[in-house]
Amino acid sequence: MGTFHKFKISGLVTALCVLAVSCSDNRGLRVAPDNPDILYMGRILFSDSLPPTFTYPGTTAMLNFEGSSIEMCASPGSGQFMVEIDSLAPFKINFTPSDSVILLADSLSEGPHSLRVAYAIEGWEKHPEFHGFIIGGDNAALLPAPERPELRIEFIGNSITCGYGTEADNGSVRYSYDNQNHTLSYAYLTARALDADFNVVARSGIGMYRSYNGPREGTPDERMPGEYDRTLIYNPAHYWNHLSFRPDIICINLGTNDTSLGNYDIEAFELAYKKFLVHLRTLQPQAKIVMLTGPMLHGEALKDVTEVLDRLAETDDHYYRFDLSEQTGELGYGADHHPSAAQAARNGEELTAYLRTIID
Repeated sequence: MGTFHKFKISGLVTALCVLAVSCSDNRGLRVAPDNPDILYMGRILFSDSLPPTFTYPGTTAMLNFEGSSIEMCASPGSGQFMVEIDSLAPFKINFTPSDSVILLADSLSEGPHSLRVAYAIEGWEKHPEFHGFIIGGDNAALLPAPERPELRIEFIGNSITCGYGTEADNGSVRYSYDNQNHTLSYAYLTARALDADFNVVARSGIGMYRSYNGPREGTPDERMPGEYDRTLIYNPAHYWNHLSFRPDIICINLGTNDTSLGNYDIEAFELAYKKFLVHLRTLQPQAKIVMLTGPMLHGEALKDVTEVLDRLAETDDHYYRFDLSEQTGELGYGADHHPSAAQAARNGEELTAYLRTIID
């Protein structure tokens, strides 16, 4: 057995424990990852030959159960997840390359319990997979799946949407997976506040026509329009089935990397954005599309992006505009001067209030 840390929260003994076993071992009630009583959210590759595979932050698994303990199984090296059990405070776990099973809680009380696990990082090179759960105890039972929320939102963005560096103490801290936490991002907080089923299509550094510090003429191989239709980022082999998720609202937060370091062509940005909107409208004619400016846009870049989005918003009755408040430093900074958790929380509250005004 690996390192074992145990602590009490409101009478529940939770444990972060790496077990020297596999998820296929004959102990407890094994819940296979394809069990229909697991509610999944996010872009996930389901196939006959692979476990549920994903890369985007915020990808979520939820289930209800009875039992005295619950363990999670994932592919070794999957990385960090945030865990919520019942109404207790969330905590983070990390599947390192030597981990395949982590004990999430033991000494649970009798009666039903709920579990929510959300991917906290960007896992494009980690190839994370859900391998299921193990419920322990004499009364172990998987209960019917949580009800899927009616409201559906898709968030398209960059590092700000990913929750880059939100757990860092100040802006001089360099980014790492250890200080990334998507569940502290404005996007995740908005989805939770509105009780929405949500998808996230985001990665750090990406833009609409030009990724961070790319050439002024653009980065055609590394931009959102070229990667949006993929189930797994950086993997063109698996086309996302857009019919499988019909968002009521699509929020786009791009432009920060397009205008990075002042080396940008605003006309190229506008043309790429316009084409992408046409693509989204073709795929999701029912969606209200909200174009955002992000908190890291300032000065001339903010002015240029705002003017572009305002013009585009006038071309369709179902296009909307909203500006997230700029970060000024009063709420601190996350890693590499990205939004802090407090800034992300403010932006989440702002966006939640705005989306309530356009939800039917």
